[in-house]
Amino acid sequence: MNTRMRRAAVAVAAGAMAVSLAACGSAKESGDKSDSSSSAKKGDAIKVGLLLPENQTARYEKFDKPLITKKIKELTNDKGEVVYANAKQDASTQNQQVDTMITNKVDVLIVDAVDAAAIKNSVQKAKDAGIPVVAYDRLAQGPIDAYTSFDNETVGKTQGEALLKALGSKAKSGKIVMMNGSVTDPNAALFKKGAHSVLDGKVNVGKEYDTKEWKPENANSNMEGAISALGKKKIIGVYSANDGMAGGIITALKAAGISVPVTGQDAELAGVQRIVAGEQYMSVYKPYAPEADAAAEMAVALAQGKALDTIAKDKVDSPTNKAVPSVLVPVTSLTKENIKDTVIKDGVYTVTDICTTAYKADCDKIGLK
Repeated sequence: MNTRMRRAAVAVAAGAMAVSLAACGSAKESGDKSDSSSSAKKGDAIKVGLLLPENQTARYEKFDKPLITKKIKELTNDKGEVVYANAKQDASTQNQQVDTMITNKVDVLIVDAVDAAAIKNSVQKAKDAGIPVVAYDRLAQGPIDAYTSFDNETVGKTQGEALLKALGSKAKSGKIVMMNGSVTDPNAALFKKGAHSVLDGKVNVGKEYDTKEWKPENANSNMEGAISALGKKKIIGVYSANDGMAGGIITALKAAGISVPVTGQDAELAGVQRIVAGEQYMSVYKPYAPEADAAAEMAVALAQGKALDTIAKDKVDSPTNKAVPSVLVPVTSLTKENIKDTVIKDGVYTVTDICTTAYKADCDKIGLK
């Protein structure tokens, strides 16, 4: 079943969370006698479990974890505790981590699922223990209480539109290769759907892959296979669902002497540097702070027994749940032309971070100083 989004205005509220809890389920420890005693007992001294899926993609350790931790501290007057674990791309490990969080009696869980379907029973266990769950970045199955991510179909559309722009009048002069993400990630299906909605009928797809575990080495191997099957003179562009895979793809293209537009996502430093150098055409800049802040705000509200009305303005349907209160954050196509106005302006990177010795000449050419 495809995830269906009914979008309202995107908003990330930073205050006004004092509405009483309706039927969302309060975050009380299983041993507490009542909601009121739990709420009075906890106040700002809540324990938030944070489970992130992997450390191959730079964003999770560099941005998501510290941003969420910082916001929770702010919202709880520095009294909230964040208990963190990373599953390193292993769904079984993540399920065990949920069990540990339940044993440790966290008041709320923020979970970015390795496998959206495999986490379902663990989400149910948490719910049964009276622990609300916020699905972060990926729409986990099971009785989640809230969800925050980017508009993932729009991400795919943004990538597809950028690739069409790069190809211009040559869009049907050869074949493109589509390197989608992992089938265990529901976001990958949405990126793919969005990209196809833009590209279908306007390009010829020569080869298409669902890349196991999003790994750059798997994308590299797939790209080598595509080059061998299609011939290097036939390939005119590559849709890559993220920057990590784009790195593996570009390595394979370089080895074959091919230079074509390649898309990406996440605005990883290495991806931005490849854009500066002209090796990668674009990335999708997803501002992590609004997403992280929304997750923190919803988690704290749920743990303290408050409603989400003022925070979550969207509703999203998962394969198992209807109308999940959600915050969907908009995205931007990142190219050479707007590096200053996006990742530098927002403080994600400095010019010094990007324009290392290897990229200084390329930075100078585009006025990045």
